[in-house]
Amino acid sequence: MVQNYSRRGFLTVLAAASAVPAWAAPPGISLRPHTRPSGLHKQAIPAAEALIRKAGLSGQIGFAVANTATGRVLESHEGSLGLPPASVTKSITTLYALEKLGPTHRFRTRLIATGPVENGVLKGDLVLAGGGDPTLDTDALADMARKLKAAGVREVRGQFKVWAGTLPYVGKIDQNQPDHVGYNPSISGLALNFNRVHFEWRRSGKGWGVSMDARSAKYRPDVVVAKMTVKNRQLPVYTYESRGGTDHWTVASGALGNGGSRWLPVRRPDKYAGDVFRTLARAHGIQLKTETITDALPAGTTVVTHQSAVLRDILRLMLKYSTNLSAEMIGLAATRVEDPKAASLVASGQAMTRWARANLGMTQARFVDHSGLGDASRVTAADMVRALDTPVARQQLKPILKQITLRHADGKPNKNHPLKVVAKTGTLNFASALAGYVTATDGSELAFAIFTADQQRRSALGKDDRERPTGSRTWIRKSKRLQQTLLERWGTLYGA
Repeated sequence: MVQNYSRRGFLTVLAAASAVPAWAAPPGISLRPHTRPSGLHKQAIPAAEALIRKAGLSGQIGFAVANTATGRVLESHEGSLGLPPASVTKSITTLYALEKLGPTHRFRTRLIATGPVENGVLKGDLVLAGGGDPTLDTDALADMARKLKAAGVREVRGQFKVWAGTLPYVGKIDQNQPDHVGYNPSISGLALNFNRVHFEWRRSGKGWGVSMDARSAKYRPDVVVAKMTVKNRQLPVYTYESRGGTDHWTVASGALGNGGSRWLPVRRPDKYAGDVFRTLARAHGIQLKTETITDALPAGTTVVTHQSAVLRDILRLMLKYSTNLSAEMIGLAATRVEDPKAASLVASGQAMTRWARANLGMTQARFVDHSGLGDASRVTAADMVRALDTPVARQQLKPILKQITLRHADGKPNKNHPLKVVAKTGTLNFASALAGYVTATDGSELAFAIFTADQQRRSALGKDDRERPTGSRTWIRKSKRLQQTLLERWGTLYGA
């Protein structure tokens, strides 16, 4: 009969053996510890269903994971269930844009002269022409003003015109968001500072001093196309109205405190850019008339050109910071390569849907935009994993995805976690998504997608409740905890 010894019992046997000269025969019990069966650690891994129950997450959950070396789907739960992909959409937008525009594409913003420049005088109009650059900022406009002076222009006799027609005008990315959230700006072919204006307030006597400016790393010119008035009230915190092409905001005094700031969306990005450029040109002694918006690009000679970084670098930052405006402008630009008349986000989202179905195998996908802010988009976990496991995704998307740091049990970042994850996150109210690649300690690489959403709680939210709805943060934390436990399960179970 095999017996199990405690440490004390083992030492007793050993002492007794040393009291006699020798054993006449080999011992009947091995003094070496038993070898543990291979894969015993994997037998202790909780089942996926147990992890889901433990998460206590309301709503629906869909996930899938596949080995990228074999293409084999290793595990799936409701993999064919279509859920809001949120900002995971930006991963597909990245692949779409890289194919349609190319990784080295650059967006150009130009200053065009419609007449000759004689003795420092432009005898014609000056046109600020947008080229769809989502990264244009005040610093870049200041540099263009400096170059205009260096090109010999001291005076402009004609009009100062602004053209933003390289992309369609879209009033908001998502109509269901509150008016004041900076991540839901307007879109046009000319953007500045991600189409946001900086609102700052400070206590001044019994009231507040307020400013609206187009600040950047070097400059903070005041603007006239966005105005703020403090109102003696508690709620609503903000109201918005467009009058005469100007954004008129009010803010509740009860929400201000002693001081602070935030970015507000701009609804007329063409006038905003023109307003700021006129101020910057004046700093170089060039007086421009108040900007006028033109629907048609005037013919003329380009005197100054500002080029963006290459598209691949812009996309890397878009994925890192999840910039909605960048995704929408780049997605629209990609669509317009083959359909110059595409006039809405919905139409462009439909074009990307067709492309994803044909090129990535996403047979059930439906996109209504390129950022994921619109919650009518639907993607299944199975389709997302299929897209991630394509050669083009592994070669072009994976290298520019953000590294995701997993966490300790107390929620603090664990920079030494044995699993390495690069992925795109996605968050809406009561919706959370994560999709990308996880590398196990043995080097095995898995493509995965995890989508969670409580559609009932989302649909119950009013427009004004969507910035910080009650219960959403707790729900999101539960979803992110489930995401990590699933990744740890897969990394251990499907690694060597």
